[in-house]
Amino acid sequence: MPLRSAVAALLIATFASAASAQTQTAQPAQAQPTPTLKARTQLVIVDVTVTDAHQNPVHNLKASDFVVLEDNVSQPLKAFEEHSAPSAPVKLGQLPPMPPGVFTNFSPIPPNSALNIVLLDTLNTPMKDQSYVRDQFKQYLKNAPPGARIAIFGLATHLYLLQGFTSDPEILKAAVDRKGNLKSSPLLDDPVGSGNQPPSLSETLSDAMGNDPTAATAIANLQQFEAEQASFQLQLRARYTLDALNQLARYLSGLPGRKNLIWFSGSFPISILPDGDLQNPFAVVADSEQEFRETTNLLSLSQVAVYPVDARGLMTSPTFSAANSGSKYARNPTNFGKDEAKFFQQTADEHGTMLQMAEETGGHAFINTNGLTQAVAKAIDSGSNYYTIAYSPASTKWDGRFRKIQIRLAQQGFTLSYRRGYYAEDPDKQVQRDHVASTTLPGAPAPFDAMRTAMLRGAPDPTQIIFKAHIIPTTSTTEDTLAPNNTLGPAGAKIKPPYRRYNIDYAADPRPMRFAVSPQGTYEDQIQFIVFVYDQDGQIVNSTGSEINASVPPATFTAMLRSGMRFHQQVSVPAKGDYYLRIGVHDMAGDHVGAIEVPIASVRNLPPADAPAPALTKPATPQGK
Repeated sequence: MPLRSAVAALLIATFASAASAQTQTAQPAQAQPTPTLKARTQLVIVDVTVTDAHQNPVHNLKASDFVVLEDNVSQPLKAFEEHSAPSAPVKLGQLPPMPPGVFTNFSPIPPNSALNIVLLDTLNTPMKDQSYVRDQFKQYLKNAPPGARIAIFGLATHLYLLQGFTSDPEILKAAVDRKGNLKSSPLLDDPVGSGNQPPSLSETLSDAMGNDPTAATAIANLQQFEAEQASFQLQLRARYTLDALNQLARYLSGLPGRKNLIWFSGSFPISILPDGDLQNPFAVVADSEQEFRETTNLLSLSQVAVYPVDARGLMTSPTFSAANSGSKYARNPTNFGKDEAKFFQQTADEHGTMLQMAEETGGHAFINTNGLTQAVAKAIDSGSNYYTIAYSPASTKWDGRFRKIQIRLAQQGFTLSYRRGYYAEDPDKQVQRDHVASTTLPGAPAPFDAMRTAMLRGAPDPTQIIFKAHIIPTTSTTEDTLAPNNTLGPAGAKIKPPYRRYNIDYAADPRPMRFAVSPQGTYEDQIQFIVFVYDQDGQIVNSTGSEINASVPPATFTAMLRSGMRFHQQVSVPAKGDYYLRIGVHDMAGDHVGAIEVPIASVRNLPPADAPAPALTKPATPQGK
């Protein structure tokens, strides 16, 4: 049975009772024969788009037409498939209705077709350009090809979902037009995009003091401070953006096949170079190359091809804008040349980042064009007609080094787009977290953590670990104390009792988890089960979490593969008001995660666990009555 079909069968199966909350080892159903261990084979999967001289997709190529090289060594193909855009709307397979109170992060998707994700980046894009992007995208939807499934995400200081996958243009238009989608970035110098920025404090002071030599030091100190603040804002933007892309890659990793990420962004530099005009040129230097590498590698492993689109379109230097007073150029003509050079260098760096991300993931960057409608159409068409190639690398030396992939065709005159390589990280290595110095800056977000982002209110449901959860009230009464192992959050401390207690029973698919076989033959791993209670404003009210050290005998492990890993928790929720449960599972060895979000209103009125079971038949009427 295919892996995804097996997962679906697991989720559809009857939900059995879970182990107690105090259990420290997952207890599956019954023992089965000892499984046979097999050596793991690392498979490299590469999606390749092939276009002719007119940028039209090329079909009907065979595996024998392709030559694959890794570090200049030929690699025999293990698998080969051609994928074409559907000519008619594709119906999603549907899971049977879940019983009341049962929820899952499993998502049926159309087979053999690419998924398209539009990312509207408000963090790095002025509002003027955001509005243009939305107009252009709605123009595309008027003539969108049938069957193209699109999801829409937004990016502010965090990633959020605007619309799940659908091929209905009207639903997508409604999501784009939804009130509040246009957001002013708190980290852009010109968040509106008017081009009319007020003079900086250092420029104002310089104008006021004229040629007074006593003011030179004060002006230089102020320029240094402004430059360091601007550098810090750029670092925050880079961190937030990479965190969001990393999170999106994890969310998409559980969906099979190719995913095309069309990312509308105004700017995204990953490196800040020294500024020779400052007292301390190197104080502003920052580099997110390591995080960029990790993110692009994860996108590639998740079969996500990135199509960055510069939302600003064709640009001209702001030095020629009529909105500029030009006073600083009149005072010092050399400032004009410096600002021109800075603009072209910054633009080149931003476009370089877009081009690099597209190349490393097998996508294509659209820069210096106002035709954003055509850019979306080309990205979706190209990304929906592709070939999937898989091979097992001849080298099994996992040293973290970048391995270059080259794909060639026997025929000439075609253009190939594919990811150009990957970092040879050991697939069995325990995940390590290195905290870089830049993340300790005051106010900077924490280093990326898979579970932290998976548990954000309103975030996409990551599907690296598929699971379901059965949620019902524990009793019909309320209480003034929290359930065991519950901890109030900052928002919860302001809320007065009573609380309502809920049972949460898990059944998680253990196959994506990285169990290690001990010398005694048991299967061992560390698994986290975490629940956050959020209010409507996205503040944490309460939480509970358990970290289990699983040590499972072989026979029990075989049964667990069939019935799922079971666990039980209890969480307290304020009895009055609207709240949301964010429920997550984290395999700590493999750093794989799964999460779902459930509004408490959907389970509040279910029969509690202590309610008597309903009678299966109507009681017989006693004789004589």
